[in-house]
This record gives sequence, C-alpha cells and structure tokens, in this order.
Amino acid sequence: MIESPNQRRWHQLVERVVRLKVLWLILAIVLFGLFWGPSNRLTLDESIESFFAPTDPRLQTYQTTKKSFGGDEFVLVGYQLEDPTDSDELRRQKELVEQLSAVPGVKSSSTQSLADTLRNPRAEGLIRLAMRLPTTRSRLLDLSRRVLIGDDDKTVCVILRLLPEEESPVSRVQTFAKIRRIAHDADPPAVVAGEPIQVHDMFRYVEDDSWLLGWVSSTLLMLVILVMFRNLRWVVLPIAVIQLVLVLTRGLLYFAHIQLSMVSSMLTSLVTIICIATVMHIVVTYREKRLAKNRYDAFVETIQILAPPIFWTCLTTAIGFASLLASEITPVRSFGLMMALGTLLVPVVCVLVLPGGALIGKFQAEPFAPPAEKRLLKSLDLLAKRVNRSGRTILALGLLIAVFAGCGLVGLRVETDFSTNFRKSSPIVKALHFFETNLGGVGTWEIGFSAPPELDEDHLEKVRQLAEELREVKLPDGTGLTKVVALTDGLDLVPKIPVAERGFLRLPRLRWATLEERQELVDSLQPEMLPSLYDRKAGRMRIMLRALEQQPAEVKLKLIDRVEEVAQGYFPEAKATGLYVLLANLISSLLADQVVSFGLAATGVAITMGIAFRSFWVGLISLIPNVLPILLVVGGMGWANVPINIGTAMIASVSMGLTVDSTIHYLTAYRRSRVLGASHELAVEAAHASVGLALILANIALITGFAALALSHFVPLVYFGVLVSAAMVGGLLGNLILLPPLLRWIPFKSSVEPA
Repeated sequence: MIESPNQRRWHQLVERVVRLKVLWLILAIVLFGLFWGPSNRLTLDESIESFFAPTDPRLQTYQTTKKSFGGDEFVLVGYQLEDPTDSDELRRQKELVEQLSAVPGVKSSSTQSLADTLRNPRAEGLIRLAMRLPTTRSRLLDLSRRVLIGDDDKTVCVILRLLPEEESPVSRVQTFAKIRRIAHDADPPAVVAGEPIQVHDMFRYVEDDSWLLGWVSSTLLMLVILVMFRNLRWVVLPIAVIQLVLVLTRGLLYFAHIQLSMVSSMLTSLVTIICIATVMHIVVTYREKRLAKNRYDAFVETIQILAPPIFWTCLTTAIGFASLLASEITPVRSFGLMMALGTLLVPVVCVLVLPGGALIGKFQAEPFAPPAEKRLLKSLDLLAKRVNRSGRTILALGLLIAVFAGCGLVGLRVETDFSTNFRKSSPIVKALHFFETNLGGVGTWEIGFSAPPELDEDHLEKVRQLAEELREVKLPDGTGLTKVVALTDGLDLVPKIPVAERGFLRLPRLRWATLEERQELVDSLQPEMLPSLYDRKAGRMRIMLRALEQQPAEVKLKLIDRVEEVAQGYFPEAKATGLYVLLANLISSLLADQVVSFGLAATGVAITMGIAFRSFWVGLISLIPNVLPILLVVGGMGWANVPINIGTAMIASVSMGLTVDSTIHYLTAYRRSRVLGASHELAVEAAHASVGLALILANIALITGFAALALSHFVPLVYFGVLVSAAMVGGLLGNLILLPPLLRWIPFKSSVEPA
C-alpha cells in the first residue's frame, strides 16, 4: 500500500522515538529516583467536613456549633457488670475511668461515668448530703439512663471527650490505640465505639486497602498476562509502567500540596488497570506483526497503529475523571484530579519504558497466542455476521433495555447507615451492635437554637417543654430518640437547694437558690454540662440527642427532619447538627453533583470523539454503547434495591471514561477498513477479527483488576469494583453488538481515521 505524505512523516517520527529507546529508559530511571521520596510523603486528608461543599447549610450549621461548643468528639467505652451501683463495682469503675482519662488526647475534665455521677468528688456540704438520699440517687440514675447505664441495669458506659486535634499532644491514631488497649485489658473487657472511631476506622481501612489492593490487583493482572502470553518480559514491563506512573502521580500531587482522600485508595488499582489495558493492546498487536516482521519493524508498526487510539483512549478516560472536578466536594475533586493526571501519564510512561523494555536484549520477546484463541476468533466472526443480519432487532432490544433501566432509577435509594460501610466481622460493627442493643445506640447529635445572654425561667420553660416533646417523637414505625438531655434536666435535679446567708442583725438564715446559683451548683456537679449546652457569649443553646446508628436510610433522615420540625415550633431558627447528621447526609452530598459530573463526562467524551474522528456523528453515536451499560448498572441497583453508598456514587462518571476506550479501538479498526474500500458489513467483520480479541483480553484484565477490590475492608469499594466490572462487561458487549448497527447512520465521507 502506498503511504501518503502524512503517513510517511508519522512513520518517521515513530522510528525516531523508538531509536532513542536507551535515552528514554535512562530518563525513566532518573524520574523514578527523583519522585520516589516525595511520592512516599503524600498524606491522607481525614476530615469528614471536606466531603461537604463550603456552602452546604448542614456544614455551616455544624461549624457554627463547633465554634461555640467545641468539636464534640466523643468516644464511648462500654462493658457489663452484675451490679454497677455496688460500692466495690463503683470503685473498680473509678480505676478504669482514671486510666481512660489519662490517655493523651482525652480531655480528662470532661470524662463522664456512672462512678463520678453517683460519687461526685466535687460535691460538698448539703450537696453531698443530698446526693446520698435515695430520691436524689434515683433521679441521677434516671438522668444517666441510656447514657451511662443501660435499661438492663448491667451495661455501663464511660464517655470520653477528645481534645481538638490541634491541641492534642499525640495523633488520633495513638489516642484510639491506647483507649482500645485499656478497654481490651479491662476486667471484664470493654468495647469502644463512637462517630470519631467510625471515621478513624474508615480512613485506616482505606489507607491499608490502598497498599493491599494495589499489590493484589497487580499480582492478579500479571498472572493473567503470564497465562495468556507466557512471556516474562511482558509481565515485567507492565509492572515497570505501573510503578513509574504511580510514583510520578503521587510525587506531582505532593509538590502541588494535594492530599489523598477516602476515595483515593482506588488510585493504585485504577492506574494499574488502565496501564494493563493499554499494554494489552500493544502486546496483542505486536504479536500479530511479529509473525511477518523482525522485532524492531514489528514494534515500530505496532506503535504507529496504536499510538493515536491509545492517546485518545487515555484522553477520554482522563476527561471522565476530570469531570469530577465540577464537584464542590474536596475529596472528589482531588480524586478526579489525581486520576486524570495518572491517566494522562500512562502514554508518556509507555514511551519512556516500552521501546527499551521490548527491544533491548538478545532474547526474544514475542508473546505466545492466548489459549483457545482460534475458537475465540471464530466466535467473534460468527458474532459479527449475526450483528450484521440483526441490526434492527439489536437496536430495538437496546431501546427496551434503556427503558427498563430508566424505570429502575426511580427506585434508587441512598444509604446513610454508616455502619454498613464496614464488614460485619469488623470490631467497629461488633461494638456498634453492643451499644445499639444495650445503651440506646451511638448516634450522638443535637438541636441548636438561639438563647438570651442571661437565662430566665420563661426561656428555660420552653426548653423544658421542647425536651419533653422530643422524648415523645415517634415515626410511624415506632422509631424515635433514645435519649434527650437538656440543661433543664440538670437544673431540675437541684431545684430547691437551700442557701445560707446572713440576714437581719447578721443572723444566719436559709433561702432557696436563685437560677444563677443553681447553674453554679450544676457546674460543680457536672463541670461540662453548662458550657456544653449553653454558650452565653454566642447566645446559643442546644439539646443533646441520641439515636440508633444502625437504621435504614430513609428512617434516619425522616427522624432528623421530624426533630427539626418539632424544635422549630418552639425556636423557629432551630437546626439539627452533629457528626451523626453529617454522616447521615454524606452520600446525599456526594450524589448531589454527580449528575452534573456525569453530564460533563458524557459531553467531554462526545466532543473528544468528534475531534478524534472529525465527525459530529461519531462523537454522538459513540456515547450510546457506553451510556447504556452505565444506565443499566445504575438502574439495576434501583431494581435490586442496592443503595447508593460512598463507592457507588461516582460509578457513572468513572465508568464513562473507562468503557469508551473499547469504542475508540473498535472505531479505529472499523474506519481503517472503510478507508481501504470495505463495505459496512466487511468492515464490521474486520474490526471484530482485528481488535475484538484485544478488547476481550483487555476487559478480562480490567475485570480481574477490579476483582481485587472485593478484598477491601471498606464495603463501598467492594460495590465499586463489582459494579464497575459489570459496566465494563456491558461496555464491551455494547461495542461489539450495539455499536455496529449504529455505524450505519454515519455518512462515510464525514469520517476519517483519528489524527
């Protein structure tokens, strides 16, 4: 075939690049050495607040409350005793409380326990005498019910308040490890829970998974390549490409002062998968060319053929990830940026590593044919012929599938039970079950409202009535709050304490304590109660609430809305907030801008495809076989009642960038045949025969890589791996079955090979 001037120039450029293979390899080694250190200094952002847009009202309310009352990060330590109120048991409890309060990072003055409540060392005089009365003791137990002691009168809890991280002498990791060690060694052993522990464990699992999943996915993919091609060189080369891409990506992120986030644990796995898919196409094409040419010429021709589609596949994949930059949520934006950067580095690193890696050395580097290749090629040929015969039927079936999937979108629901993010066998889930069963749950939150700078009885009466009504709040299924604590509960505990003063002729007399003095008495009994419920300077007050954590999504959100509705009947500006509320709305926050991100991804991919193939119709039609599988996966979640969680919220945008790769390779092969004069039917058969095998092998590698996510301790990553794998399979079938009938609609003269 006679080459055009453009083709000749392109061939000469590829040859010049390949000739410099030693220089590129040396440059790759130098870059790896320069970026290795910085790549290992990348840190993890563990802030839950970063998962909300700065303008989110929930976040703003939380930050306002945090400014007034502190971080409100509580750790709960629970265990069971035969008689917690027995004198000896109270003494033993006190010993444990002292150990826990001494842990660095714990605000010791704020520790709450049954031992301190019933035997308050700060109580003096008449207060101390009053606390020994059976009625006072009974009222103290009622106030502590479902907070410090369970309804079974056997379960007790120690509540530890954490110092703000910036004030803590040690890291949260060290604080939690010490608390858990003391709890484990206690007699009887105790369990540890609380929202800060849940968040901490989530990030620890994510951090551990990042390393584990990267190596597992790499190992699985290398085994797949070894089984398919039985050549060690083509096993080592992908590893070299993967490691250099990761080191460069992480190093550049470090220099740009960008932190990893909760969703960043997928970075290693996704980069591994993208690299393997790219190398897989090169290996299959190189093997075919090697049958008739020497190593050098076969490699040059392989790069000449595949460089354009590889460039466009990496660009469209990067666009899919870059669409996440439209999110207002920092971790999602950083994930989109790091994945777009890593994806764009793949072709660059391939140029640096593959020419030298494939051609340097005297031993042969030809991969063997995959097992059962002939049968697979025969099946692809039969598939192409059937697709050509049944184009209208396929399009009609595709439309029915789209309608079916679209109906499933109506049934989608959001998961807000944060405990479902962990495996049932994990320590945090077992601890949650203990507290949910015996102590009314660990869901600590609040309702906040304005208050006067000086408290008066009228305001306190409204607070008292609100607290009583909140205790009666019930949803239709019977769900309600398990505990309500207001400042009035403490004040009512000491309503008529006599105070001695000097009267007429300086003779002593008794009078009832004023409201101000009662506040001082409450402060002496529970030093944290008054400042944690009332901020005089800010003019804010709050009522602390507790609810079950392990509840269905819709129940939890309805309960929050109902509490706000009741509170606003007394204080119109009242708002619910706290980590419990933030975690309940976490997925909704993530999901809110994913529709925009998916729209941007689809638009960006369509425009890029149109530019690559210089055809508006190609760009438009290429979306259909890629959007349909994603629609089917997301709609299938609605039909199967699978909730949207942290991992599945970003499936659409990520899958869009990954599945379109097969479309580019297929269109390139199809257009090449049409340029040579083949009819539509023959071009479809040629595309199936040439790139069909590479697409199948690449998708096998992709799905194998995503299978590694099933090992994650963090359940959303398991869902992400399974559902993206399903989208990849759907994308492969869409490109081999649905795309060919759609190509009939493209005028031949409006399309050329990609630049």
